[in-house]
Amino acid sequence: MSMTTPIVDFVRSYAQSGTARLHMPGHKGQSLLGFEPLDITEICGADELYAPEGIIAESEANATRLFGTAHSYYSTEGSSQCIRAMLFLALQGAPQNGKRPVLLAARNAHKALLYAAALLDFDICWLWPSAQAEGALCSCPVTAEALTGALHALAQQGISPFGVYVTSPDYLGGVQDIPALAAVCRAQGVPLLVDNAHGAYLRFLPQNCHPIAQGAAMCCDSAHKTLPVVTGGAYLHLAHDAPVQDEAAVRGALALFGSTSPSYLILQSLDVCNAVLAGEYPQRLAQCCATLESLRRSLNKAAAARQCPVPLAVAGAQQEPMKLTLDAAALGCTGTALAEALRRAQLECEYADPRYVVLMFTPENPPQDFERLQTALEQLLAAVPAGLPCPENRAGEFAALQQQAVQCCTIRQAVLGAQVRIPVHKALGRVCAMPTVSCPPAIPVAVSGEEITPAAIALMRRYGIEELSVLR
Repeated sequence: MSMTTPIVDFVRSYAQSGTARLHMPGHKGQSLLGFEPLDITEICGADELYAPEGIIAESEANATRLFGTAHSYYSTEGSSQCIRAMLFLALQGAPQNGKRPVLLAARNAHKALLYAAALLDFDICWLWPSAQAEGALCSCPVTAEALTGALHALAQQGISPFGVYVTSPDYLGGVQDIPALAAVCRAQGVPLLVDNAHGAYLRFLPQNCHPIAQGAAMCCDSAHKTLPVVTGGAYLHLAHDAPVQDEAAVRGALALFGSTSPSYLILQSLDVCNAVLAGEYPQRLAQCCATLESLRRSLNKAAAARQCPVPLAVAGAQQEPMKLTLDAAALGCTGTALAEALRRAQLECEYADPRYVVLMFTPENPPQDFERLQTALEQLLAAVPAGLPCPENRAGEFAALQQQAVQCCTIRQAVLGAQVRIPVHKALGRVCAMPTVSCPPAIPVAVSGEEITPAAIALMRRYGIEELSVLR
């Protein structure tokens, strides 16, 4: 596919023109870090992100063709901006029945969802992992049967949610069965909204498994997480059956949550990424995924030879192909300890928790990255003692959290209310205010407005959370 780069072309031409910059930004194109000549604002000819008619409109049209959507919109403020805009649009497209709006959402949502709920003032009904699911803060597999049951239960209460919201892929690389969930949503007349922040590349696999292609009404992609885009670049994708299609309304939603000074460095990065994606990227991506799959098999074969209690590399049909998630229990240590061991070998992970380590690869990783990782892990495997015990099944942790969860006030009241930060061990019975969790993974244990329960305290301690914000 032939692909233009109109934003990049304009900015480079301007940088080389010798024009006196009597406008923002204040560095005036003078190099301090090296990128300043390409850092501009919305001058004549540069178009406007939230009302584009020129180079930005052309570049977004290129992205729309590449992703095969009804429309793909740029964000220079990450998926967080897109999540808020997506929920705003879903609210606008829902029937107004005079009741408080309710979203049905999988519990492993990024805290950006809670911020959106506080700003837009809606309630959330949570979809929890099954009682048998192995406990992990980042995971919440939702079956079509569970979703059907949850929608039916809400209907019996006279509640019609304005959307169903899932995170896929999740931080550990788990993916939801989007086609099955989308079929349930279509049957019930509810839009499926997907936080696909970790899955922009899914469109370019040999078998397109991007959420829009699989039936989602809207989704957000963080381009910078898996594509060659600088931090902050993201997309809001609309399918042809999205609840709101009017372009002005969508841009208004994005503008509501975005800066009036969008980064042209990020816009250029999104623009040139189109040319990359239209070139040999799909072939390079397929090769990267094949190399990772080979590495998984090699590591698990070595782990089996050492009689490790569990496979070292998490694998399976419900795992995305471009994350390598390591189960530190195979080595008899914690995920944080494994991450530190890898760091000593000059390998920096994306995320580590008490059990898992997440490593994110892309086609931009050179071969030596794979080789260094394999060498380091084989050395660690060689030191594993025989007869390690099987890891404790922690499925009951989230069952207890679900059973004890009580919403004491709305998310908006909790986030915007007067609050104080206290040690976790003193928080029993208090009401969670601002969600307290680091990024990554930015997934709250306790949700704003919920009472802090013994199960919540136990999980916070397990994940190293020592303080939290509660209502005064």
